[in-house]
Amino acid sequence: MASEKAKELAAKQKAEVQAAKLAKKNSTNPADWPWHKQIWQTYKVTAESDPKLNWYLLAAFGGALVLSLVLGIFLPPWWMWLLLGVTGGLTAALWVLLDRAKKATYVRYAGQPGSAEVALSMLDKKKWFYSPVITATRQLDVVHRAVGPAGIILIGEGAPTRVKALMASEAKKHEQVAYGVAVTTIVMGEGEGQVPLGKLAAHLKKLPKKLEPSQVTDVKARLRALDAARPKVPIPRGPLPSMKGVNRAMRGR
Repeated sequence: MASEKAKELAAKQKAEVQAAKLAKKNSTNPADWPWHKQIWQTYKVTAESDPKLNWYLLAAFGGALVLSLVLGIFLPPWWMWLLLGVTGGLTAALWVLLDRAKKATYVRYAGQPGSAEVALSMLDKKKWFYSPVITATRQLDVVHRAVGPAGIILIGEGAPTRVKALMASEAKKHEQVAYGVAVTTIVMGEGEGQVPLGKLAAHLKKLPKKLEPSQVTDVKARLRALDAARPKVPIPRGPLPSMKGVNRAMRGR
């Protein structure tokens, strides 16, 4: 009897494992995809808006390969340099693909409400925490928040006058909860004194360091009470689901 139960349990566990593998194989969530599928998805999405992509990839691969072959002529054995050239070419092409994909993503979403999340999603998640669209107006002026080494950063999108007033109100709320932690406000856009979408992530990384990792975690915990009291924002958040795989591939697995 015990043996029969053991067999049934083993069969059940085997079926569950197989079902989990099948679900992962057919999953539409990029987090479940193997690395090569993520890269292929990144290539397809990028190629749609970047007609020169193939030429850039060929130039990167060919340049690394030719350089290695030239070195192989003067520093034998040539076959070792050929292998290094192929490996280096693939690495160079991948780097170019991810760089072009990042630029294409910024171009694709520039000007759309909530597009700052595209840049925020590319920050190092071990150092930064971000909350998209913490508040918004009916005119689609929105404010996002990032918490990291530079303290609390509020990023506003929309009409400069309205969004600055919105961020000023949010800054006061955050200062009351954060107990002395600096709150920096940034208006995202192409105007004077604004930070473009494509430069937002780099701009945040260059801000002066004000918090240690333990302090970042503490500030994040304090902000939960503030967020819990907020009404739900009645607008869609962030980029389209089809871009999640691109963002993940650009950050690396």
